[in-house]
Amino acid sequence: MATQLPVINLMGPTASGKTALACELYARGNYELISVDSALVYQDMDIGTAKPTKEEQQLYPHHLIDIITPLEVYSAAEFVTDATALIDQIHARGKTPILVGGTMLYFKALLEGLSDHLPSADIHVRADIEQQAAEQGWESVYAELQRVDPQAAIKFKPSDKQRIIRALEVYRLTGEPITQLQAKQVKNQPYSYAFQNYALLPDRAELHARIELRLQKMWKIGFLNEVEFLMEKYDLNDNLPAARSVGYRQALDFLQKSDRSLKNKAVMEEKSLFATRQLAKRQYTWLRSLQQTHQFNVYLSIEQAQEDLRNLYG
Repeated sequence: MATQLPVINLMGPTASGKTALACELYARGNYELISVDSALVYQDMDIGTAKPTKEEQQLYPHHLIDIITPLEVYSAAEFVTDATALIDQIHARGKTPILVGGTMLYFKALLEGLSDHLPSADIHVRADIEQQAAEQGWESVYAELQRVDPQAAIKFKPSDKQRIIRALEVYRLTGEPITQLQAKQVKNQPYSYAFQNYALLPDRAELHARIELRLQKMWKIGFLNEVEFLMEKYDLNDNLPAARSVGYRQALDFLQKSDRSLKNKAVMEEKSLFATRQLAKRQYTWLRSLQQTHQFNVYLSIEQAQEDLRNLYG
C-alpha cells in the first residue's frame, strides 16, 4: 500500500490568528499555502475579507486567492476539484500543502466528499427565490420548503435564509429534495492523503475583542471606499453571492439605502460587528461537528498552537 502523503488543515473562526500561524509555518519549512476561504476567492474584495496584502502574498504566496470576479460563483465542489489538483501538484514538487481558512463547508467537502447529484448555484433561481421573499415574506418561502422537502424544513430554522434558498434552489433545478440527494453523498473519499487537522479555538471573549479590533481597522483604512469602488466597477448588489459576505452586505445597505449620516454609519458598524460575531459562532459550531467524525488537535490560544506546531513542523 502506497504511503499516504500529509496534508495539514489549519482551521479556525475569523480573526483567530490562523493565517499568521500558517505563514509562520510556511517560513519555517518546505510548504505551500492553499486558502480555504469563500470570500478570498474574489478579486478586489481585499479590506473587508482581511485578505493578505500584496506584500504579504509576495512573502507568503497563497493558492486560491483572487481567482474570480465578484460577479461569478464559486462552489464547494469547485473548491474540492481545485484544492485536490493543487495538493497533488504540491506533493509532486516534494512539498507539503497547508490548507488554511475558515470556510468549514469547504473543509467538510474536502474531508468527506460531496454529492455528485447536487447542482451548482444558479444566480437566476436564487434571485427568483429572494424576490418571492421580498414580495411575500420569508414565511411564504419557508412554507414552500415545508411542502417540497419536509425533512429539510425540520433541519433548518426559518431564519436560516441561505440554507433555505439553497434547498429550494436544488429542488427547482432538479425536482428532487436536497435531503434525498445528500443521502446519496459519497463519504470519506479514498484520497491518498493523510489529513492532519488542527483547530484554533480561542476564548470567545478574546475572539470578540480581536474581531472588534479588526473591524475598527477596516473602517480606518477605507473599507467603505472599497465597497463604493466595487459598486462602480461590478455594479455590486445584494443579489450576488459575493455581496453576502459579512461586512459587505451591511456596507451595501448603508451606501444604497440610507442617507449616509453618521448615525446610520454607526448603526451599520454595529450590525457588521454583530454579523461577524455570528459568523464566528457558526464556525465554532461547524468545527465541533467536524470533530465528531475526524481526529483533531485543538488549541485554545495562538501561543499554544505556535509552540506545538513549531515542535511538529518547525
